[in-house]
Amino acid sequence: MKPLMRRSLHYDWHWVWDTGSGDIGNQGAHEMDVSRWALGQKGLAPSVISLGGRLGYDDDAETANTQIAFFDYKPAPLIFELRGLPSRKDAKSMDDYRGTRVGNCIQCENGYFAGGRGGGWAYDNDGNKIKQFKGDGGGGHQANFINAMRSRKVKDLHADIEQGHVSATLSHMANISYRLGLKKSADEIKETIKDNNKEMTDAYERLLAHLEANEIDLTKTPLTVGPMLTMDTKKEVFVGEHSGSANMYLKRNYREPFVVPDKV
Repeated sequence: MKPLMRRSLHYDWHWVWDTGSGDIGNQGAHEMDVSRWALGQKGLAPSVISLGGRLGYDDDAETANTQIAFFDYKPAPLIFELRGLPSRKDAKSMDDYRGTRVGNCIQCENGYFAGGRGGGWAYDNDGNKIKQFKGDGGGGHQANFINAMRSRKVKDLHADIEQGHVSATLSHMANISYRLGLKKSADEIKETIKDNNKEMTDAYERLLAHLEANEIDLTKTPLTVGPMLTMDTKKEVFVGEHSGSANMYLKRNYREPFVVPDKV
């Protein structure tokens, strides 16, 4: 039997570093777009740390299928959690967080919103439903773009193209931390991230519980944890510790004549 990657290459290019950025780049950019909107953050995060691995799959892919990325926005962070395995071993349903499998959970002081582009609910901190919000599933994006093209007015766009660039860059920031990482035991990773904050530790505990439910032996396939990287959000380059190695991933070593120019 041919490896899965070769039987569905027209989609699975996402899972190879030469051509893709994993599911955090495939789906994550969309969800982080919404998260930044909720947080009121229009620029890049000042720092990032990511951990995870490719677990439970027997294929020739390279990117993580289980991953956490922590973006240290202030006053509230953005945390992306990727699950490529089901809710438990041999289950047909995927994992979820507060009832949402693909979407966002916006935690506030007195409650939270859980949902996605198709809509969702606001809950109090005891999990009681307060109000439903309906969405369009993102179906209005194309029409908005076409209308702006016809009017030739940038102000008609719901969001400038730069905001798409920022959300995509967050995915790349997380992957760069991950690719600079080292494989460590579960306890070593807990020690590594303990100084980030409670939210990161909570996300890590959820990840461990998810892997245990899927009977993943981390002594045989340990997780990778990357360094905390600091970003100059104006120049869009990494600075400080590990920046030399991290900045090498900001641009490819192009092969003539297949070169993306500095100015497009």
